[in-house]
Amino acid sequence: MEYQRNQDGFEEEIVQVNRVSKKTKGGNKIGFSVLTVVGDRKGKVGVGLGKAPDVSSAIKKGVSLAKKHAIEVPIKNGTIPFEFNIKLGAAKIILKPAPPGSGVIAGGAVRSVVSLAGIQNISSKVLGTKNQASNVYATIEALKRLSDRYKREKQLRGVKNESK
Repeated sequence: MEYQRNQDGFEEEIVQVNRVSKKTKGGNKIGFSVLTVVGDRKGKVGVGLGKAPDVSSAIKKGVSLAKKHAIEVPIKNGTIPFEFNIKLGAAKIILKPAPPGSGVIAGGAVRSVVSLAGIQNISSKVLGTKNQASNVYATIEALKRLSDRYKREKQLRGVKNESK
């Protein structure tokens, strides 16, 4: 896993590079699609799929899309506030909070998302598909829904300000 830190504080990781080709009248048209995850390790993470005729342009597009669609993730004592299960398409993901010192126990696709989000202790399991793109999108959706539910519960309890 190779991370690159940009000047705006985001780190990026390339999860998947696909070579795609299309049959046209003049021959085959070859392109690339790159799935990238960006995060600042402080609770912001995003995912983007860039498509272009060459890999470097696809990476740039993917990174800009990921930054544009970044979400806030609630982190409580270095982990997520509660357990969350999601089924999105063929992907089934289970995310569980873990005690301090256990580290990130997750498969490749989920690991890249949660580590770039800044979660230090989490236990997860990928069920269903082995498709990395589906698993990354399902993890992002799980974190988004987890964030919404956490904010809603905080409002219901009337908690004004809580330290991370």
